[in-house]
Amino acid sequence: MKRVDTIAEPDVILIGGGIMSATLGVLLNQLDPTLKIQIVEALAEVAKESTNPWNNAGTGHAALCELNYTKEKADGSVDISKAIEINEAFELSKQFWSYLVGRGILPSPGEFITKVPHMSFVRGREDQAFLKRRQETMAKHHFFAEMEYSEDGGRIREWAPLLLQGRNAAEPIAATRVEGGTDVNFGALTRSLVDFLVSKDNVKVATRHQVHDIKKKRDGRWELTVRNLEKGINRSVT
Repeated sequence: MKRVDTIAEPDVILIGGGIMSATLGVLLNQLDPTLKIQIVEALAEVAKESTNPWNNAGTGHAALCELNYTKEKADGSVDISKAIEINEAFELSKQFWSYLVGRGILPSPGEFITKVPHMSFVRGREDQAFLKRRQETMAKHHFFAEMEYSEDGGRIREWAPLLLQGRNAAEPIAATRVEGGTDVNFGALTRSLVDFLVSKDNVKVATRHQVHDIKKKRDGRWELTVRNLEKGINRSVT
């Protein structure tokens, strides 16, 4: 739904109508309900770009299956510090959502988050050995204690039948699986957060508006040039 609501002198301007702006907007509103908040989005609706569920994996970047969060060191050991940091951040997000559900700000969790196992899959002896070291290291931490590892094709087929369909049975493979993974519909989540925000008189959303310039004034305040993409008109917002 297109919105063209604007605030002349907002306290906070959030650029983009995705999950980041929606989350920060609600957090700020909960901390200080008097803040005047303006959200500016270039598209006709919020949550239509990276936040759209078709445009992201929905894993929450929980570090359960993302191999790039667990780098291999020169000595062959696996550094899981980044994975711990990322997983903790996602757990904090879930706690925040739980708080918002309890306050009636968000709908039932089933409307935006679903339990889905997270898997990593590799081929070849080298990657097989890495994944095994990764699982052994991660499983020692309570965040990842339930992570399973298998090199058995039959077991992996139970986890993900289509993954092994038509594959060479002689090829070395391995997979890890975390039963407690989730799939987050960030689009639905964002729309619910924005719907709550716009129910407040001091929060406005302007779609089809784009920030063209940002500069800091001598008094320490910020001045933004915002363009109405439909009318082709620029205006300054301080």
